[in-house]
Amino acid sequence: MAGKHSVMKTLALTLLLASVPASAISVEQLKIDTRTLSSDAFEGRAPGTAGEAKTVDYLIGRMKAIGLQPGNKGQWTQDVPLAAITLDPKVTLRFAGGAAPITLNYIDDMVVWTKRQVARQVLADAPVVFVGYGINAPERGWNDYAGVDVRGKTVIILVNDPDWETKAAGKDAGLFEGRAMTYYGRYSYKYEEAMREGAAAAIIIHDTEPAAYPFTVITSTARAPKIDLDLPDKGMKRVGVEGWMTRPAATRVLAAAGLDLATLETAAKRKGFKAVPTKLTASATLENSITRSLSKNVLGILPGASRPDEVVLYSAHWDHLGRCAANAAGDDICNGAVDNASGTAGMLAIAADFAAGKRPARSLLFIAVTAEESGLLGSRWYAEHPVYPLGQTVGGVNMDSLNVIGRMDGLTVEGAGKSELEAMALRLAKAQGRTLRAEATPEKGFYFRSDHFSFAKLGVPMLAAGSGGELAGKPAGSAAAAVARFGKDYHQPSDEYSADWDWSGAVQDLELYAGLGRELATGKAWPNWFADSEFRAIRDASRGVAK
Repeated sequence: MAGKHSVMKTLALTLLLASVPASAISVEQLKIDTRTLSSDAFEGRAPGTAGEAKTVDYLIGRMKAIGLQPGNKGQWTQDVPLAAITLDPKVTLRFAGGAAPITLNYIDDMVVWTKRQVARQVLADAPVVFVGYGINAPERGWNDYAGVDVRGKTVIILVNDPDWETKAAGKDAGLFEGRAMTYYGRYSYKYEEAMREGAAAAIIIHDTEPAAYPFTVITSTARAPKIDLDLPDKGMKRVGVEGWMTRPAATRVLAAAGLDLATLETAAKRKGFKAVPTKLTASATLENSITRSLSKNVLGILPGASRPDEVVLYSAHWDHLGRCAANAAGDDICNGAVDNASGTAGMLAIAADFAAGKRPARSLLFIAVTAEESGLLGSRWYAEHPVYPLGQTVGGVNMDSLNVIGRMDGLTVEGAGKSELEAMALRLAKAQGRTLRAEATPEKGFYFRSDHFSFAKLGVPMLAAGSGGELAGKPAGSAAAAVARFGKDYHQPSDEYSADWDWSGAVQDLELYAGLGRELATGKAWPNWFADSEFRAIRDASRGVAK
């Protein structure tokens, strides 16, 4: 029986493999595109710099060579209005009213900024309130702002969400999905909620484990301009002062008010937590210079053969950090080779694969978006100003940092359990001999940290998935060790192209992405979010689906 089962299993896998259309991903071109885009000549690809102009020209040239057509009504680009706010780094954050006045210094103790487009932003003796995790989630019966008025005040907030220390992850692991970060745990949400509550300042306490990255990730770009969309309100709806403080700094500040940070953290994890007003006030004066620019999303399209108004989307962000804090060798260019020259190269490789074959029924849109590193701004702009209606956008794949450590035995879906695209991806992975592997670090909230999230929030099902598990043919733990090595390069000048990278895993993932897009582009399916997904209602509305 065992032999028969093995034969049947082999036959089933053979049939699956035969059902997956072949793709031809050029490793050599992947290398060329990644090496070029991450070279020093592109100066780290920061929006609004000479590096952007070189990047956009390169991408247009490659899309033309591939055989794509201009994706924005005859144009290759979509303007994205940005405002860059550069802070005078002599700023301090001062707390008064406690046992002794405390001054926090820029970089060493805190990083603050404003996204209001003003020459001077003043925080003057704003009363300080500790608001726990700063979450207002009525559907979960949780409101850290209940019973307290923080209008015109400074709120101090914990990073992540209340059950982040739970070992299990997922919808059954806790009110906030246990170890898996929800959007309520992301710093961007905390500033948004503080804005809705009317706070004058919102300062998050940094702690490496729940934040999932060290304070150096924040300080490495602190002196760079803060970039935001240049909207008509000029950012005046935003909280006046946003920022981070280190855990030691927060301990000192709260101790001056007679409060213990560890005790407050314990209380904040419990449902029914009440915000804690302090006797402190906070003050700061932020001096800014402001420049405005039009950055570019780059769009190329392969029009569909019979249903061109129905669009399958591939996205990747072309931007990185530009010049950043110099390392010990004096290198101050954050080249962004893995993040995300590799993903941009991967998107181009898929486009080339499709362009070389038979034109599918639906159109295929390839978008290289700007300003991901500044808060997903390019993808947000497209999602809010789509060239092709989102209700007619079938779904797609976002590529942010390819696997360059080798072929792996699993597929990991970020934020698993959200959309019907996942089943399609898992079937394709099985055909490759891969199985589903849970996220190794769900506490990092990767689902909310790249451009697919901009489209998801407005209803478009987008897959965010890639290599997971163990390296094929390598000892257990080899993949984790390799990922850890690359993690040290994240947002650092050391994220540079290497001729020693193993591209077999990247090709494996890209073949899966291409297979998924091919199924969507040749078929008639309209994959949706699951019924309990936070994105289902807006998708149904965009598609005209009755409740």
